[in-house]
Amino acid sequence: MALTTSRSRWLDAGFALIAVASVAAVSTIGQIATYPNLAPWYAGLTKPAFNPPNWVFAPIWTALYLLMAFAVWRILRSPDSPTRRIALILFFTQLVLNAAWSWMFFGAHSPLLGLIDIVPQLAAIFATIVAFYRLDRLAACCIVPVAAWVGFALVLNVSVWVLNR
Repeated sequence: MALTTSRSRWLDAGFALIAVASVAAVSTIGQIATYPNLAPWYAGLTKPAFNPPNWVFAPIWTALYLLMAFAVWRILRSPDSPTRRIALILFFTQLVLNAAWSWMFFGAHSPLLGLIDIVPQLAAIFATIVAFYRLDRLAACCIVPVAAWVGFALVLNVSVWVLNR
C-alpha cells in the first residue's frame, strides 16, 4: 500500500510539473513578443476608452495561468481515456494559440493577425471547457475565467484593429 501511495504522489508531482511547466513556457514565449513592443509600437496605437492600463494584464494573466495549470493538472490525474486525450489536445491547442497571439499581435505588429488567432483560440477554450466538464467539473470551472478574459481580449483586439486600420 505504501508503494502505491508513494508512486501516486510521484505521479501527481510529475503531472503538476508538466502542467505548470507547459503554462509557464507559454507565458514566457508570449512575454518575449509582448514586452519589447509595448513602447513605442503599442503605446502609439489608438485604443478604445475601455482599454485597461498595461499593468492590469500581468496580474490577470498570472492568475489565469495558475487556474489553467491547476485545471490541466486535475485532468492529467484522471484515468486515461479517449475523452481525456481529446480534452488535453483541446487544452494544449488553446495554449499554443494563446502564445501565438502575442507573436501575431505584438511581434508582427498586426492587430489583424491577432484577430485571426484569437477567434479560434476562444473557440478552443470553449471546447476545452466542455471537454473538461465531462471529466472534472472543477477543472472546467477553472477555465471559465480564461474564456471571459479572452472574450474581452477579442473585443479589445477588434477595437484596436478597427481604430488603427
